[in-house]
Amino acid sequence: MNIFVPNQTDSSENRVALVPAVVKKLAGPNVQILVQAAAGEKSAFSDEAYQEAGAKIVDADAWAQADIVLVVRPPEIAQVQRMHSGAVLAGLLSPHHNVELIEAAAKAGVMAMALEFLPRITRAQSIDALSSQANLAGYKAVIMAAERCPKIFPMLMTAAGTLQPAKVFIIGAGVAGLQAIATARRLGAIVSAFDIRPAVKEQVQSVGAKFIEIPLDTAGAQDAGGYAKELTPEQQQKQRDLMAKVVCDSDVVITTAAVPGKRAPKLIPADVVKNMQSQSIIVDLAAESGGNCELTEPGKIVQKFGVTIIGLTNVPSTVPLHASQVYAINLANLLKLMVTKEGQLKVDASDEVIAGVLLCRDGQVVHPRLKELMVHA
Repeated sequence: MNIFVPNQTDSSENRVALVPAVVKKLAGPNVQILVQAAAGEKSAFSDEAYQEAGAKIVDADAWAQADIVLVVRPPEIAQVQRMHSGAVLAGLLSPHHNVELIEAAAKAGVMAMALEFLPRITRAQSIDALSSQANLAGYKAVIMAAERCPKIFPMLMTAAGTLQPAKVFIIGAGVAGLQAIATARRLGAIVSAFDIRPAVKEQVQSVGAKFIEIPLDTAGAQDAGGYAKELTPEQQQKQRDLMAKVVCDSDVVITTAAVPGKRAPKLIPADVVKNMQSQSIIVDLAAESGGNCELTEPGKIVQKFGVTIIGLTNVPSTVPLHASQVYAINLANLLKLMVTKEGQLKVDASDEVIAGVLLCRDGQVVHPRLKELMVHA
């Protein structure tokens, strides 16, 4: 079996799908790992390190001979068309936004697997790339905010007087939000947080933040897969109104609210930004899906009304070495479910994990959520 790790086509992507330490575990007499030249360069992994781990360095022609292709971001359609029928493409494929790519994969007989659709079950936790990358994004969001904030985060008692700690407000207490809370607390800030799911109150408090109580009827705010569901326009408006005071009283606001496959809810309107303290910071981790702040410009860091709004769209890629390490382990655990000891590919669609991520097979799009999206497109 040939497992291929290509270069990322997006010039802003610094991560790589497999790292040498994981290659060493996967490579064997029945499994050959092919790594495109310089694939790990931006993550600080040299071609020599891959070769020492047992990989073979190849050029872009390896798409045609690969049985499994592992990517971080969606490849180009032309690349997928070069894959042979029965091969597997796995990674963060953003299927909601790349329907044409999935259709091309199906037409080529390729089995595409999107880690975004991984079911939220205990057995799948070691494969959960969204969580592993969100964890790093939550950490880095706080670091970026601390670097730009005119205040230090901790309280500091000096001979010249006491410096008051910064106030940090986290919107959304998923994996990224909880890591942001923990990181801000470690730096000494006063941290508060809000989530539409009241059940996470204990988690927020366990990492040292005050949970902001906002009276909203949020029954059904989470789907059966454990992902957030979109609130009604009326609920969103009430949420914005009730959060405005906390936002305006904060030195740093970090937003993480996202709904899979949909535009991010606008939780911080322009008029609220206008009323924030001068030199405040907003880090919008939902920028890639449009942003939680009305004034966020995806991919940019801008200043509006004296407030710095950080809208970087690929925050995990700013810490590519560690992001690649955990992502590679996620992929390796997925491979365990479909590569036999003899190096044979066995895609069992009756397996709940495989069924959750499998988008197309035997020339057909098979994932229910994606099929529904295509019907309504």
